[in-house]
Amino acid sequence: MLTKIREKAQGAFAWGILIVICVPFALWGINNYLDTAKEAPVASVGDKDFYQRDVNRAYEQYSQTLQGMAIDEQALKAQALDKLIKDEVLLQYVHKEGLVASDDTAREFIKSLAYFQVDGKFSDKQYKALLSSQRISSSEFVNRIKNALIMEQFQRSIIDSSFASQEDIENFFKIQNQQRDVSYVTVTVPKLSERPTNEEIASYYQQHQDLYRRPEQVAIEYVELSLAEVAKTVAVTEDKLKAFYEEHKDEYSTPERRKISHILVAINDKTDDKTALEKALKIKQQLANKDFATVASTVSDDKLSAKNGGDLGLLTPGVMEKPFEEAASALKAGEVSNPVRSAFGYHLIKVTELIPGSIKPFDAVKEDVKKAYQKAQAETAFYDAGEKLTEMSYENPDNLQTVAEALGLTIKKTALFSRDKGEDIANDPRIREAAFSEDVLKGNNSSPVELGADRLLVVRLLEHKPAATPGLNEVKQEVAAAILKDKAKQQSMEKARQIKSRLQAGESLESSAAENKLEVKKLTGLTRSKSELPEQLNEAIFKAAKPMGGKHSVFITALPSGEQVVVSLSQVKEGVMSEEDKKQLALAKKNIAKAFGQTEFNAVVGSLQAEADISVRSQAELSKAQ
Repeated sequence: MLTKIREKAQGAFAWGILIVICVPFALWGINNYLDTAKEAPVASVGDKDFYQRDVNRAYEQYSQTLQGMAIDEQALKAQALDKLIKDEVLLQYVHKEGLVASDDTAREFIKSLAYFQVDGKFSDKQYKALLSSQRISSSEFVNRIKNALIMEQFQRSIIDSSFASQEDIENFFKIQNQQRDVSYVTVTVPKLSERPTNEEIASYYQQHQDLYRRPEQVAIEYVELSLAEVAKTVAVTEDKLKAFYEEHKDEYSTPERRKISHILVAINDKTDDKTALEKALKIKQQLANKDFATVASTVSDDKLSAKNGGDLGLLTPGVMEKPFEEAASALKAGEVSNPVRSAFGYHLIKVTELIPGSIKPFDAVKEDVKKAYQKAQAETAFYDAGEKLTEMSYENPDNLQTVAEALGLTIKKTALFSRDKGEDIANDPRIREAAFSEDVLKGNNSSPVELGADRLLVVRLLEHKPAATPGLNEVKQEVAAAILKDKAKQQSMEKARQIKSRLQAGESLESSAAENKLEVKKLTGLTRSKSELPEQLNEAIFKAAKPMGGKHSVFITALPSGEQVVVSLSQVKEGVMSEEDKKQLALAKKNIAKAFGQTEFNAVVGSLQAEADISVRSQAELSKAQ
């Protein structure tokens, strides 16, 4: 099983493992190593505790994946917590069952990850740089990889053993390609203008006070150290740029392109060294009057390259033996070498294409050199300033002025924000986490907050507002608006229910629509995948029961806008496999089997979760604990 996993190491799974194991370290930075003893856990699975920072980090990964999409932050955090719990339940189970991955397996997997490769090879320097920057030992990192691998091993043992029968495939297309005929009317939400009475407002407020409860809020001040700003302060002179250019000239050079072909006369049991050399010399004489590629295709003992006229592609340093490389590098374009001895025999080498290397002059790349020089100098200065920021903000915990003056930083301020939502810099959950930490709420500077590899912030409390429920007078207008909205929604729902009842009693949709001045829309041959209807409506149509006994299936569904849609489903046609579907039959069978396996795996994890010792604390419980 683990062998199969390693074979997939260059695909989506490898990057999935890398995201799960590596990305959190880059995001969490030094805050991950702060003492959590005084913080109440959000959830526990057996002896494993999860804190709010763990949920925020998982949420951060989700939100990056879904960047650009409209997402509900609270719903996404709930999913993140659920994923943390499920993964921990599975991890504890596979350990209990004795599943293991060896150190060698984990290390080989790590070496296969593109993230740690430079020029197609594993870079020990890049690997150690990541671990060093995140203060994690190689053994701990390998252990995390091993955990991920054995969890994957268990998952694959279930998913890969699943299969789909021909009947399953046919049933899938019957449902997937099903067609439905519908008619529907949309009941809009009316605009009400009458004002609710004071009694209604007071009653609604008493029943829904939680809706108007304002969460705990803080405003902060902060200083920010950024690599981009540090780079602007780097002094640049012509001499420094030219010296930097000379040191990094390779970066502004285009290497020589040398494409080669060869003819090999192999040395083996049948052909000794002397005989092979004599044969190579005779072939060299023939090449004076014959095409190299034609001769190579007939006489070369390298049968693989012989099929392509002896073509070996571009000469890559370090791939061929030294004598071969030296000879190939010394040839002019179109020139054929004398026989060159290697471990395989004698080679006749020809350069079929030669593009000389070039170096871009300083003046042509001056701006690029300037940016690279500033960045290189800034990285060192940024690191030094980061250490100073950390040290001084800790030594002067009651103010930011000292460190701001020392580093030439500007103290910035935010508006009030809550634990779950903020604007500008407070939109980042890492900033909100730091702002609501126990240390900051006590009036101290925060520990440095890393926003990527090039930004470092320290925050301190400016204003703190505990959670509170405002009095009725403060929210009277909001309450009145909510009452009108509820009344309008109830009216549209009531009208939709009346239309539905009349349809079920045998009245036509057109008759009810005309009486209520509504437009009837008809759709025939509607499919799941090809629909311009709102998602909620299309989903409801295909979830609805089929018409029975010659009667239409009538139902109501609500749209996010509050509108109510009354639908009359008149006909359902069973789907069939199209010619295009038949072409994709093998892929469909594989995906259906995978879906079955994933469903089975989810059921297994759900069963393990039901049996596990899990506790999740509500926000109210966490507030009391603090």
